[in-house]
Amino acid sequence: MSVAQIAQAAVPAAARRAAKRDWTFVVALAVLGVVVIVALAGPWLAPYDPYELYVGPVNGAPSAEHLFGTDDLGRDILSRVLVGAGASVFAPVVVVLLSTLLGVALALAAAWFGGWVSGGIARLVDVIFAIPGLVIAVLAVTLFGKGLVAPVVALAIAYVPVVARLTRTAASRELGKPYIAALRVQGVSSLAICFRHLVPAMIPIVAAQMAVGFGYAMLDLAAISFLGLGQQPPAPDWGSMISSGQASILAGAPEQSVFPAILVVVTVLAVGIVGARVTVWAEEKER
Repeated sequence: MSVAQIAQAAVPAAARRAAKRDWTFVVALAVLGVVVIVALAGPWLAPYDPYELYVGPVNGAPSAEHLFGTDDLGRDILSRVLVGAGASVFAPVVVVLLSTLLGVALALAAAWFGGWVSGGIARLVDVIFAIPGLVIAVLAVTLFGKGLVAPVVALAIAYVPVVARLTRTAASRELGKPYIAALRVQGVSSLAICFRHLVPAMIPIVAAQMAVGFGYAMLDLAAISFLGLGQQPPAPDWGSMISSGQASILAGAPEQSVFPAILVVVTVLAVGIVGARVTVWAEEKER
């Protein structure tokens, strides 16, 4: 085994050893795991019915009975946070998955065919990119009504240009490598080249963009719910809870807004840290 091969084989091992010492990544991964569990099992973990009024005092402070306190209608905040985690976490996941699938498909088509296909896709991407995602989401709500479906679809479309631009650059660079030309000469089909070689080569970039996109999607959807255009009451949602707790802040009871806001920030940070670390290790492994 040559020195170069030994060095290449040592990179993944070094990455694994670094992961054991990277407490930031470990903590972020643990936080993300807890958030996912809460999002899946929130309704069963909730100690009270999140819709039941006056289970405690109005704007009650945190106590042994109500760990996060109660809101302006006497509802248990912890129960509402747990139940609202599902919509607050999985709606951004849907946005990221849809935008990634559409963006990667457009990028592969533009890089592979080139010519007028690439030009048409580039113009389409430029038009969508010129309009802020939040504006597109608000317009979608105006046309199709309040709720999560219209904003999710609108944001997925709005995020496509970012994914398409990044992955198109990576796909064009990969298509220019000699082994792609060799595969074409050997008669390997276009679909086989795309899914066996191009797509795996773009995984690090796509993973990083998905992590960043999740953060933006969560913040945008929380902003839409904060404006009263997303999840509608009495259904709990972290964004709508932040909005409905504004009046309570002035009354000296910020818990209704503070706890959901903290969860949004912590979740976005955890996803960003995990995504960054996984991307670095994937790039090192490819080397």
